[in-house]
This record gives sequence, structure tokens and C-alpha cells, in this order.
Amino acid sequence: MIDLEQLARAQQAIVAAGDELYRAGQVPATGGNFSMRLDAAHMAVTASGRHKGRLTPADVMVTDFAVTPLGSPQKPSDEARLHGQLYQDRPEAGAVLHTHSRAATVLSRLIEGDTLWLEGFELQKAIEGVTRHDTALAVPIVDNDQDIAALAEVVRERLQGLDTRAYLIRGHGLYTWARDMSGCLRQVEALDFLFDCELMMRRTR
Repeated sequence: MIDLEQLARAQQAIVAAGDELYRAGQVPATGGNFSMRLDAAHMAVTASGRHKGRLTPADVMVTDFAVTPLGSPQKPSDEARLHGQLYQDRPEAGAVLHTHSRAATVLSRLIEGDTLWLEGFELQKAIEGVTRHDTALAVPIVDNDQDIAALAEVVRERLQGLDTRAYLIRGHGLYTWARDMSGCLRQVEALDFLFDCELMMRRTR
């Protein structure tokens, strides 16, 4: 049984996140999707095709981690599978944000390998688990795929055993997760700043 008060809080937090991230240029058009863990088997997640800057609580639905809707005629985004997978594999994850910023999208295409390494930036400490600026922070990069089931398997394999709070889909955008929505929003802001720094450094080389 879903706790309706908890669901209402999650819906409001997701609506507020959508407004903040849209105003910050992180989710243009209908890009991106957001979620929060409700319990050991369910999440609140944005319905497919919703403009994230104009969300209402009615645009946030409940599914299990296999993305089966619970009591809703709405359709979750196909990419909700990537959210559910993170909740299954990362019990510490309480919120997941997928954004489409310009910096994340461009940088993911410029990196030729399968990992973006961030090191030497003070703001790395805004990421959960990072306590030093001189820590090498790995952000895995996976190739985009319209076959979400196949993409989910690639992501799961890449993240297995890796201590990270984010990954990039090439030419697509960022996934990041944290204990709660506040932490997740902080990570989106910090990571986008770091991505922008990386782009600036590459232009000066």
C-alpha cells in the first residue's frame, strides 16, 4: 500500500524540481525525467511527454521498479526503466534526475572514451561521497540507444561495482542520483558547472 502523504510530498518535490531545472536550462522542451523512491518496490516518476517546467502533481505517477503503472492510465517515459534499475541496484538512492543540459550533451560527444574523469575541482565535493578536490571522480559514458531495454543492460554493466553518483548518455544527457531530492538537485547544479569547466578548458588547449 502506497503512503499517500509520502506520495503527495514526492509529487510536490518533483514539480518544484521541474520548475527549478527548467528555469536553469537543464530540461528544454519535454526533455528529461524525474523520480523519487516511495518504498522498497515503488517510485513516483514523471509521466511521458510532460514539459518539466509546467508539471503538476497529476503529471507524477506511481510505478514499480519494472515500470508497471500502479492505478494510473498514464504512460511512464520509456526511460523510467533506467530510474527503476537504479533504485533496484542502489538502495541508497532516494531520488533520480535525468537532465538534458547543453554542457552535458556536448561534452558527452567530445569525450572519445567511455569515462569522463573530473579531478582538481573544489566543487567535486558537492557530490555525495566525495570529500576531497583531488579525488578522481569517474562519470561513465554510454552510447545512446533507442532500445531502452538494451541501454538499461549496458548501463547496469557499466555501473556494476563502480562508486559513482552519475553517468552520461552520449549526445543525450545526465543521470544522477542521491539520497534525497535536495542532494540530487545539488549534484545536477555542481556537475553541470564541472562539465562547463571541462568544455572551457578544452577550448583553451
